[in-house]
Amino acid sequence: MALTRRQKEVLDFIASFIEERGYSPSYEELAAGLDLNSLATVHKHIQALEAKSYLRKSYNMSRSLELGSKYFEEQRHRSSAAPAVPLAGRIAAGSPVEAIAGQERLEFRDFVGSEGTFALQVRGESMIEDHICDGDYVLVEKTNEVKDGEIVVALVGGAEATLKRFYREPDGTARLQPANAAMQPIRVSLDTLEIQGRVLAVLRKYR
Repeated sequence: MALTRRQKEVLDFIASFIEERGYSPSYEELAAGLDLNSLATVHKHIQALEAKSYLRKSYNMSRSLELGSKYFEEQRHRSSAAPAVPLAGRIAAGSPVEAIAGQERLEFRDFVGSEGTFALQVRGESMIEDHICDGDYVLVEKTNEVKDGEIVVALVGGAEATLKRFYREPDGTARLQPANAAMQPIRVSLDTLEIQGRVLAVLRKYR
């Protein structure tokens, strides 16, 4: 069943919000962002998108909206024509090696094969020693199960999202470790922490 114009606006707003921040908007933020006067109207659009499998709700989370199977199905259909570039060879960052053009191609769909993959633009310099700089983009696999030492998108206290290396501490807390010697780690209770995903790749544009 096709979406109405307003339903598509709601869905696009939610998808963009999640892509930019790593977590879903509240109903109040939806109403403000779409200039809707009533939360009841927001509920109506959410219910319609749920019924069409574009959204789903996780009732045990503070921000409960998630993109649904129909949304990812359409995204996969669009990305099936994702661009590819010739893989011309390998090049060393140290001693010179010969770069030989071959027949291989780098398919960008290889980086976004999971339906839960999303992108975030990095702000700040807390991960510069892991070569993740201000303005870079990170591709993130949506998951709440991560290993110690992985770079994660973490939601602290249901509101503040941060990009850090994740470590479980013996006292039952979590340490979110920056990759910047000038910054201190963030230590929080696991109960107040929601892992939104793990970093798969870093993208950087030079112009």
